[in-house]
Amino acid sequence: MAESIRQFEHQAQRQGYCRIAGIDEVGRGPLAGPVVAAAVMLSDDFAVTGITDSKRLSPRVRLRLHDEIYANARAVGIGIVDPVEIDRINILQASLQAMSMAVDNLRPEPDCLLIDGQWPIGAEIYQQTIVKGDLRSISVSAASIVAKVTRDRIMERYSEDYPEYGFSGHKGYPTRAHALALEEHGWCPIHRRSFKGVSCHNHRYFRPNPKKTACFTGFSGNACDDN
Repeated sequence: MAESIRQFEHQAQRQGYCRIAGIDEVGRGPLAGPVVAAAVMLSDDFAVTGITDSKRLSPRVRLRLHDEIYANARAVGIGIVDPVEIDRINILQASLQAMSMAVDNLRPEPDCLLIDGQWPIGAEIYQQTIVKGDLRSISVSAASIVAKVTRDRIMERYSEDYPEYGFSGHKGYPTRAHALALEEHGWCPIHRRSFKGVSCHNHRYFRPNPKKTACFTGFSGNACDDN
């Protein structure tokens, strides 16, 4: 299994590439919050075990692996696209934009991208798209973990700003609790108003002078991390 999850990295190395980055995003389905992407470049001697699709991991294991990836990866880049931009350009384009931003934040610059899914991004770098890449490439799996933990932390901070919605629990996804909160309070500034589960509510949540989260301001790659 350890060999098979590195097959795409080894194939790229045989083709002459030496700075290979895995790319994944999280947050396409939620009704609120940003879409977050991560780009992770691993070294040949990267030895952290247990790396797989973030959805298959418990929150506790994800957090531990997130910290180990940051400590041992050659480079990590993060890209965040906020709900206003998602509404403006649509969620697919926002996801691709977040992935491009994550690549732009990688140092050193990669010469090969392994991208989860079927859509390449707008970068003049060799790219290979991999369906279910978060299960088939260790670099993409690592990116999925970093993206997931980063977004979860953003939503937990937004839960402090807007406690009525329970963002720390459902992370903005369309759960029954979230639907009931929308029905009672309407949408708040971090909701995606173009999404059906939000647009059907015609009133806006209002609270004077809500706290402002800093997760989108001055972001430098891991500004939403606790470390």
